[in-house]
Amino acid sequence: MHKPYLVRFGPAACAVDLCDGSERGEYVNQDYILTRLGRPHRAINLMYCYYPNDEGWPLRASVAHAHDAAFAWDYPYDDYFPYTGGLAGDTKGPVFEQMRDIRRHGQDVCLTLTMDPFLSNEHIESVARDLRPFGRITVRINHEATGNWFSFNKRATYEQVAAFFVRACGVFHREAPNAKIVLCLDGCKELSERKMVMEDIFTEAARAADIVSVDRYLALHWGWPGNVCEDGRAAADYNTDDVYDLAKKSRRRYIAMNNGVKKPMVMSELNADGDVTGPYYQAEKMKHFCDRLRSDRELWLSGFTMYQFRDRGRLGLEIEDPNNPDNGIEQPILSVYRDIIKDPFFQPSRKRIGAVKAPVTLRYGGAEDFEALCVPVAAEGKPVFFEAYFDGELAEANLMLEVNGTWFYKKPGVRCIDMSSAWFGDDGTAEEAAGEIVVTIAAPPASGENDLSIPDGDINTYATLTSLPRFRVRCAPILNAGR
Repeated sequence: MHKPYLVRFGPAACAVDLCDGSERGEYVNQDYILTRLGRPHRAINLMYCYYPNDEGWPLRASVAHAHDAAFAWDYPYDDYFPYTGGLAGDTKGPVFEQMRDIRRHGQDVCLTLTMDPFLSNEHIESVARDLRPFGRITVRINHEATGNWFSFNKRATYEQVAAFFVRACGVFHREAPNAKIVLCLDGCKELSERKMVMEDIFTEAARAADIVSVDRYLALHWGWPGNVCEDGRAAADYNTDDVYDLAKKSRRRYIAMNNGVKKPMVMSELNADGDVTGPYYQAEKMKHFCDRLRSDRELWLSGFTMYQFRDRGRLGLEIEDPNNPDNGIEQPILSVYRDIIKDPFFQPSRKRIGAVKAPVTLRYGGAEDFEALCVPVAAEGKPVFFEAYFDGELAEANLMLEVNGTWFYKKPGVRCIDMSSAWFGDDGTAEEAAGEIVVTIAAPPASGENDLSIPDGDINTYATLTSLPRFRVRCAPILNAGR
């Protein structure tokens, strides 16, 4: 049997991120999502707002102003979850617990944050300082900035929105250099047009941003939940190839706006709305879009965000159970999406480094920059039982483990992880293992936060494994007396 060795994980050809909660659904814990999808994402996107000077804050808009709105975007401030940190805030609210949950599971955080465009620098600085312990976080400030539905667009001109984004970028780059700031515009709307929407107004914003983005839906019922999508009311079904080509053209325009600099391009929201297409065609449209990405040699897109995991409408991999919001109802798109994200094109790259032995220190920089320990385990065939046991100090480690393409989480204090399900397969069968099985072990931060007291603590965490897990592997039932 081979000796343990290290591998370094790097960027995927096209990364996959996942939105978890919004005005349309609640946050779902990462343990549940991991068991449903079988692998961590590069990043989990959270939708929050920060309007600390508004009447009713910090209550959610739909609670503070329950009788003041006729539709989802008619409240005095956006009906996202309130960001309760910032100036005079605290870091014990839900958003911080969710960010810690995400990072403990080996994923980065993308925080979508709509903000009052007239906030003082002191407010922005306090938010930036809140986010410093969360490693290589991306912050999407006032997304869909060329729209007209968010509160920041209703209280400021587009020129003021663009100027606020530039100012916020400067503050974040000073106060939280570990954070990357995302500019999200509407992009190109017609293939025949030379420029994207409001390109000239937002050119300086594109130059200030670290990452550029567009949100795109292959179909959308924007009238939800105000009406039922019948006869095309407040809804549209777009040609998937046109959406793809327009997003790619937007990438070219962003390069031109940045004087030839090729900044990373993402699609921060992507899905087809099952309200419009029905559940089967929804899955087909997403599959077709991702097939085009895989076959495109230009590799123009660095990642996309699936919007979203669980939804009260039909924009989720699951629909929220109206009888119990903690329960999700799987949609056909979930199994299609699971197959998509298992494709190597959407998986982080791996490079073997060399043999090691315990004790070994593992560095975790982020979902696409970390070292993991690979442990070969002897096996005579397909496992019936495959369990990992953690003794002594190892039991207190926070670990992500992968075997046969499936990832598992071990929180501190857990002493046994049953990984037998890695061979179950969607149809209840499994591929035969031959000779040995390799278990990959990564160590994201147990607290979900980085230690800023160490020299590179804003971007890296470290964990030392003083021993290796013990494995129980059986390739046949314990007793097999027949029927």
